[in-house]
Amino acid sequence: MDLAPAPLDTSVPVVVLSTGYCGMGIARTLGRLGVRMHGVHRSADAPAAHSRYWRERLTWPFDPEREGALAWLIGIGRRIGARPILIPTDDRGSIFVNEHAGALREVFRFPEKPAGLARTLASKKSMYQLCKRLSIPTPETVFPRSRDDVAAYARAARFPVMLKGIDTVLLYERTGTRMVAVQSADELLSLYERMESPEAPNLMLQELIPGGSEQVWMFNGYFDAQSRCLFGLTGKKLRQYPAYAGVTSLGVCVANEAVARQTCELMRAVGYRGILDIGFKFDARTGEYKLLDVNPRVGATFRLFVDSAGMDVVRALYLDLTGQRVLPGRPLEGRKWIVEPYDLSSSVRYLRDGVIGPREWARSFRGLQEGALFAWDDLGPLFAAGGRSLSRGLRRLRAGMAPALPPRRRVQQLTEAHGAAVLQPARPRPSPLPAPAGTGGRRARPSGA
Repeated sequence: MDLAPAPLDTSVPVVVLSTGYCGMGIARTLGRLGVRMHGVHRSADAPAAHSRYWRERLTWPFDPEREGALAWLIGIGRRIGARPILIPTDDRGSIFVNEHAGALREVFRFPEKPAGLARTLASKKSMYQLCKRLSIPTPETVFPRSRDDVAAYARAARFPVMLKGIDTVLLYERTGTRMVAVQSADELLSLYERMESPEAPNLMLQELIPGGSEQVWMFNGYFDAQSRCLFGLTGKKLRQYPAYAGVTSLGVCVANEAVARQTCELMRAVGYRGILDIGFKFDARTGEYKLLDVNPRVGATFRLFVDSAGMDVVRALYLDLTGQRVLPGRPLEGRKWIVEPYDLSSSVRYLRDGVIGPREWARSFRGLQEGALFAWDDLGPLFAAGGRSLSRGLRRLRAGMAPALPPRRRVQQLTEAHGAAVLQPARPRPSPLPAPAGTGGRRARPSGA
């Protein structure tokens, strides 16, 4: 009897939205199987756009709020044909697909979540309310509507606490940060006044769970139409970018049955379908894994979670949506994955702060099996990223070598060259938040929450 696995059917193409290194990972994992990949890139010179695995590179600043986005996307699907699989790579894209499922399903294939579930999980406020309703452990959180609410909270709070955005992307676009560990009531009030938009409150106050990155756990999995987990692995962050409170720059696969079980129970309870990226932090005070973040989509770290059969969440999604069996292998305990430029930057900070020493830093790369940028069979993105960094460096060097002019002469020179437009006030840019008092210029290390 022939026990050889059936050859994969790769005839269904895939469209990936808003591609960064996450989208590039999707192109590689499915492109290597022979799937036709179509990427929607914000910019033609983005490193991700240089992967050899894109069959077609579309350059369009896809924005769910942009008029005509739905019609444009449907037009792309009809032109490609064969009802391609649609994969968003950020929360807004995931919410867009969830809320326009009725119009998109005739043209695309995608896991159809219950109406409104993507928005519920992506919002930290509604996710917190969901956890409370389902008795899922999560850090205690309040959502102030005014400065008076914050002052009342500060009088009873036990510092440090976390100041976070309910919509972290929106907060980052306004302030350049997603979260801050706050050390005192005065600092809290000061930061609140600088970071909040009174007309549309977007800040929340959350208890800070003791412990560093080693206490933060991740789960990546794929859930079918019956909310069954067909593939799922757990892992930990070893380093983050920005340091202490950012995305994973170096991660490792480590089995954690408790995190996997807790996640699967929650997803069954809400009827979840599709790829999931979720994070917890272990609270040694209570012995609980407390839910921090839910990404109702493929996560930027998904290529960390690969098993012995080469299965990851994207391959599992492709197989399931094309009617093929998902056959996971065994977990690769200790497998490591890195985002090269991010980890280089963060390592400098961790070494400078004395969190790790040079020998420990060197040992941290044992077990490293994959990078977000580097791949022998796909060097284009690495060269593109290097070229872009070199170009930026040369521009800065030229700017630094330009002869200094008195401010009045400089304005006159710019006016002669570009007209009156240079005299218009520049658009305000978010400025880095000050370090809290007593930290010697360094911010506290929240490690997620």
